[in-house]
Amino acid sequence: MSRVLTELLELLKLEAIEENLFRGRSQDLGFRQLFGGQVLGQALSAASQTVEPARHVHSLHGYFLRPGDASLPVVYTVDRVRDGGSFSTRRIVAIQKGQPIFTMMASFHGDEVGYAHQSPMPDVPPPESLPTDLELLSRQADRIPARLREKILCDKPIEMRPVAYTDPFNPVATEPRKAVWIRADGELPDDPQVHKYVLAYASDFNLISTVLLPHAASFFQPQVVGASLDHALWFHGDLKVNDWLLYVMDSPWAGNARGLARGSVYTRDGRLVASVAQEGLLRIVKGDKR
Repeated sequence: MSRVLTELLELLKLEAIEENLFRGRSQDLGFRQLFGGQVLGQALSAASQTVEPARHVHSLHGYFLRPGDASLPVVYTVDRVRDGGSFSTRRIVAIQKGQPIFTMMASFHGDEVGYAHQSPMPDVPPPESLPTDLELLSRQADRIPARLREKILCDKPIEMRPVAYTDPFNPVATEPRKAVWIRADGELPDDPQVHKYVLAYASDFNLISTVLLPHAASFFQPQVVGASLDHALWFHGDLKVNDWLLYVMDSPWAGNARGLARGSVYTRDGRLVASVAQEGLLRIVKGDKR
């Protein structure tokens, strides 16, 4: 297991400081604020630790309320809303400096037999035939701001291989669709909940930038400012994040300084294991207003 993946697992493990109260460390990825995927993964970890192991998370819906501070830990409170005959529901609030920065509802369900169908996985090149995002960005390292270069081009716990590369420094308008192969950079514990924490973390990468594709825009451009507003994630079955997963994304709408993006996560053999949706704030600013 790589050092960065070990650090991510420690990040998601959390410290239980009282019943239904947890504390997580923070990680600075070079963004101007705390990475939303970290809060998603940690909130899910906190909720899962209050639910019996036979019930697995099947959906979560979260709202980002305030920018988080990557230099400070995050405290998570879990409200055990209900434990019914088939489902368990939890409400989670992430707190920094005495104020909520994120709130989430998560639902857990045991295994049952029922109807089953899914949409097919698109036909794309295998991950082994594609370069990683870090390899692609390294070719343009001189164009990355010096203050961000070291953090952007360092080893990451999630390996990502874009199916088609869009140059973030010279974007061209394209359809608002993209696909990225993702996997954890090393082995993970067998605990299926851990794989879901890690997928929740990884699901925040790439998603909202899909909205920018038809506008020939990129987060590397100084006039573009964005932030996640909410995030929804549905788990459809067991998954292994240390195996290759195809993350297929599209954006059906943008307007009023917001944009909506959707994602589908497939195993390499074509099984749909998760669906994602996120709305983000996307502002066009000038000069010192950024």
